[in-house]
Amino acid sequence: MKKLLILAVAIFAVQMTSAQAKERGQKAMDLSAEEMATIQTKKMTLFLDLNKSQQDNVYQVNLENAKLRKAHMAERKAKKESAEATKPSKEERVAMMNKMLDHKIAVKAKMKDILNDEQYEKWEKAQARRHAKMKEKAKNKRKGKRA
Repeated sequence: MKKLLILAVAIFAVQMTSAQAKERGQKAMDLSAEEMATIQTKKMTLFLDLNKSQQDNVYQVNLENAKLRKAHMAERKAKKESAEATKPSKEERVAMMNKMLDHKIAVKAKMKDILNDEQYEKWEKAQARRHAKMKEKAKNKRKGKRA
């Protein structure tokens, strides 16, 4: 009986965790591109101590990125709902990767123009930490672990 109770509690905990993760993802979908860009810019202002001119320029970069992310999320959602969710071919994956990397290079160049050397170095380190964290999450997800 005790084992059954522990099993039931464990199942409930897993369901709550997955529900919270879905809710977090849904909250990002509920924000407009402008709201996403504003929040990201304010976080960067606090982290990098941006001046007003830098804030305006960073906001434009963040707005462009947020609009792109929203479009990609909507496209993926539409494909998923219409049952067209097939895995891309090797050529499609390569094309998507090249497009994504070109965009990252462009964003990096824009940020280098906007930020001073110290801010840019700090931003790059934060980006590297973020990338490593995302890579670790993906690795754990493939292994079946929770982050």
